[in-house]
Amino acid sequence: MTKEKQRLRVAIGGFGAIGKSVARALDKGIDGLELTAVSAHNVPRAEAYITEHFSRQYKVVALEALAEEADVVVECCPAEFLSNVASPALMQGKTVIVISVGALLFNPHLEQLARDYGGRILVPSGALLGLDAVQSVGQGKIHEVKMITQKPPLGLNGAPALVAQGFNPAAIMKPTKVFEGTAEQAIVGFPANLNVAVALGLAGSGVANTHLEIWADPTVVRNTHTITVKSDSADLTLKIENIPTEDNPKTGKITALSVISTLRRLTAPVVIGA
Repeated sequence: MTKEKQRLRVAIGGFGAIGKSVARALDKGIDGLELTAVSAHNVPRAEAYITEHFSRQYKVVALEALAEEADVVVECCPAEFLSNVASPALMQGKTVIVISVGALLFNPHLEQLARDYGGRILVPSGALLGLDAVQSVGQGKIHEVKMITQKPPLGLNGAPALVAQGFNPAAIMKPTKVFEGTAEQAIVGFPANLNVAVALGLAGSGVANTHLEIWADPTVVRNTHTITVKSDSADLTLKIENIPTEDNPKTGKITALSVISTLRRLTAPVVIGA
């Protein structure tokens, strides 16, 4: 006789481009999972969107209340709200999937909460690739990790380090390097680029040992990341060109898909690349 497993309840904190995409996938159906609630800044607008685009109505609750509605909480909100989403869930021994991985550096208490209460923090690959391979070579000795990010100049508009210099995207006529240093050094000046750099650092040898270049490049139309890793077991060269979402050009389509893939792995009978 086949044993029927109880489905994991999933709640989503943040209802922007990523949150909506993940919620729609859950609404359509993922084996072993069910959507139970979302959180949104504008509750009436979120409720209206759910009514129009989803198969049934779901609760719209405060960030801090998501843990009460789910076994797994997905954080898709602005980075400053990470602790509001994650802390209650971790203190109940639940799983939190984190998109704002850069914010983990500012919230070191979250890892301790996971340890103390038996919770888990999962970081999807997001806008990167090959993090499983980076983790694998990290079991030995990593000699060097380097990431070069190329963005259309408009994609860097608003970066604090560039605002302070009077950065004008329209004035960039050729590929221009706007930052070189470690991922740790990029924290304040380039917060929008921090998630990918921190994810790479956590997978490899740490943010202080992850070298980062950021280029304003009018010759590219997609955010492009090229990663090279040298280690005692393998040398890796990885490149990804992210196609932006229609809802938010600053967000790549693959980010939401990586969350969906992570969710599927929670209940899949066969997991590839573990």
